[in-house]
Amino acid sequence: MSDGAVAPERSQMSTIFTILAVIFMIAVAVVLVMGLANMMRGGPGNTSQKLMRARVMLQAIAVAVIVGALYFAR
Repeated sequence: MSDGAVAPERSQMSTIFTILAVIFMIAVAVVLVMGLANMMRGGPGNTSQKLMRARVMLQAIAVAVIVGALYFAR
């Protein structure tokens, strides 16, 4: 593979990581909207805190998956 071709396994991993990244980004957006809706209707603060923690955790996972996608894409 000296001609710069990407190994099939590497290409598959890149695709898997890309799909996972999109899924986690959508999950972050959903949790963010849920938290905003809870805040705007004056919901319990405890729920807002739980949603914020979940969002931060999902963002961390999304960043790690994006880094993995970039690693396997090169």
